[in-house]
Amino acid sequence: MRITIYGAGAIGGLLGARLAVAGLEVALIARGTQLEALRTRGLELRHGGDSVLVRPPATDDPAELGPQDYVIVTLKAHQVPAAVPAMRHLLGPATAVVMAVNGVPWWYFHRLDGPWRDARLASVDPGDVQWDGIGPQRVIGCVVYPAAEVVAPGVVELIEGDRFSLGEPDGARSERVQRLAEALIAAGLKAPVRPRIRDEIWVKLWGNLSFNPISVLTTATLDAIVADPGARSVARAMMLEAQAIAERLGVRFAIDVDRRIAGAGAVGAHRTSMLQDLERGRPLELDALVAAVQEMGRLVGLRTPTIDTVLALARLRARSAGCG
Repeated sequence: MRITIYGAGAIGGLLGARLAVAGLEVALIARGTQLEALRTRGLELRHGGDSVLVRPPATDDPAELGPQDYVIVTLKAHQVPAAVPAMRHLLGPATAVVMAVNGVPWWYFHRLDGPWRDARLASVDPGDVQWDGIGPQRVIGCVVYPAAEVVAPGVVELIEGDRFSLGEPDGARSERVQRLAEALIAAGLKAPVRPRIRDEIWVKLWGNLSFNPISVLTTATLDAIVADPGARSVARAMMLEAQAIAERLGVRFAIDVDRRIAGAGAVGAHRTSMLQDLERGRPLELDALVAAVQEMGRLVGLRTPTIDTVLALARLRARSAGCG
């Protein structure tokens, strides 16, 4: 089994290290100082007081690797379209592409029963670059739960979590998704195969679409947002607008909105990934986490006034900060 991790940052580094320790044939796509460190020193994974060092092949040129059995994409959503032309060197006739990417996935409507089957989302896949260049038939859905950080070039620290939920867009328990789950389990990770992967995508997205942009506007941590009545009410309104959209698309929520908010608050004084990107001058994931939900609302005929307002303000905040 040949596996390539496309984007060997925090989550990609975690996966690459665990798969390498388990003896699986894994390669890493990286760039810049991260690539240089991977080539010269290797990939170090730290967790608690433990540390492992592995030396899987690393490159910035996918053509060096050739077709793979699995390509696990761990880039941020806005980085994927530009990577598609190079990624195609990794795609053989049976290659599966695992989209371990936050937010609404570009393949969301592939094989989704109902009137919106195979609809495209311009907010996350402008020009259908991923739909046409990767192909939705290759996709295995993935919801990423671990929190990890690149603490130095080539060094990834796992903060918490070990679950990567997997699922075929049509809910089938295919041989390819089962083989991948077995590989991740052999690497010491949890990899449940879900028949309704979109339900799980929405539960995670529920918090990201609200708390992330609110944190950008307020610079507040999760616990502070939840503790503030005004900020909490804005987050709740955004989440209810999103829930109405998701339910119109057939999604079932296993928990209610107030439990989801309480869960976010329980995380404590956590600075969201979007706030961290703002502070570092990096592009924000507003399209995949917020604009895509807005677009889906338009598609199913539902208004999103709170989402619209917060998105407009967050876009201005990003532009003012030079984050694009």
